Amino acid sequence: MLKRVTGLLVGAAIALAVPLSSQAAAKTFYWISHGGPADPVWTYFLQGANQWAEDTGNTVNTSFHSGDVPSQQEAVRSAIATGADAIVTTSPDPGSMNDVVNEAKAAGIPVININTPDPSVDFDAYVGMDLVQTGKQWAQYLVDNGHVKEGDFVWMPVEIPGATYGVQEEEGIKTVFEPLGITWEVTEATLDQAEVITRMSDYVTANRDKISAIIGLGDLVTGSIKRVFDQTGVKPGEIPVVGWGNSLDTTQEVLTGYVNAAMWQDPHATSYIGLSLANMASSGIPAGFDVLVGNLYEKDGAQGVDDILSGN
Repeated sequence: MLKRVTGLLVGAAIALAVPLSSQAAAKTFYWISHGGPADPVWTYFLQGANQWAEDTGNTVNTSFHSGDVPSQQEAVRSAIATGADAIVTTSPDPGSMNDVVNEAKAAGIPVININTPDPSVDFDAYVGMDLVQTGKQWAQYLVDNGHVKEGDFVWMPVEIPGATYGVQEEEGIKTVFEPLGITWEVTEATLDQAEVITRMSDYVTANRDKISAIIGLGDLVTGSIKRVFDQTGVKPGEIPVVGWGNSLDTTQEVLTGYVNAAMWQDPHATSYIGLSLANMASSGIPAGFDVLVGNLYEKDGAQGVDDILSGN
């Protein structure tokens, strides 16, 4: 009988402790992105961050910086100044976050890197793609499926030339194309949807005869392929295309044959896991590992990704 009463008391104490500890543990995190709010894929990254905040009861302050490196650096410094429990951020350019991350570390604030890795910066952990391997997969896909061969030319539009994601993707592509004598060009498309379509259409019009294939180095450019092809008279499948596939625009392009294969980056999960690691690190548990995501899908896998992005 005594043992049973003790058990009941312990159970009651635990029941009372759970909501109290949950209230006491509420924290404030900062989620800071180099992306732009007009970029469809970042809508999904943001949804993941918002869902995490709702599920955990913690505060997550989010911000987009549209490729403006000084603005993103200042956002991190503001988070440090307000005493953030932890920061989740992307890396807009190689080495660009080094100083601010060191400042955060000096203040005892963990920083988790998502979406765009930068090993030169002392982040606590990384959640996202291995972008060098992503580039290599795209290039190898085109080679293995007979879409490009020695002497061919591949066009690679990107939103922001020199940004970490495009630089690392091109690094992986180079390891496949360069030994085979395949050439390529990276061109700027910007982060404005209308301007992206205009610039890409102009490029296709001027260079159609020499383009053997296209690799979209960002979601905005890959998701614009149908509009560009329709505008320039290119039929679905006439020019092989691979690239990112984190938007409904691109899943539909794969389903309708405008894009051959696209990379699913798990944007919701990337933000959710990044914030989970940040929470863990802020509690004193070191985040001593990275989490890699990503899956290249073709037409037979596109509907599943489309369903996720549609909320079905």
